[in-house]
Amino acid sequence: MNTLTHLTDRAMLLANQAGSSLKDTVIPSAQKLLQTGAALGVAKTGVKVARGFIRRNPAVAVAAVAGAGLLAYAAYRKRKRDEENAPIEGSARRVEARKTNGSARKTTARSRRAAASSAEAAE
Repeated sequence: MNTLTHLTDRAMLLANQAGSSLKDTVIPSAQKLLQTGAALGVAKTGVKVARGFIRRNPAVAVAAVAGAGLLAYAAYRKRKRDEENAPIEGSARRVEARKTNGSARKTTARSRRAAASSAEAAE
């Protein structure tokens, strides 16, 4: 009988371990299911109320949908305008201004071409 009591004690221990692990894993998922079910119930009730409101006041419903559409369009236009005014990606190099004493001769593209052509003629 000693072996029989040992087997039953071992079976009870395993059953307790399985029950506690099952409780730890099932209860959080049960809470999630309960929250999801409650959210679905609230959504279902909200749809029923909205359907009744739309049936009684179709003009208000149309105005609300039109207003939501206008708000969405305004947000779209603002986003596009912001994208157009955004800085251009690229690289830039800062050019520092140099001070001259005024006696330096200013060269233009035309005078540089003339100087280059006279230098070629001299060669």
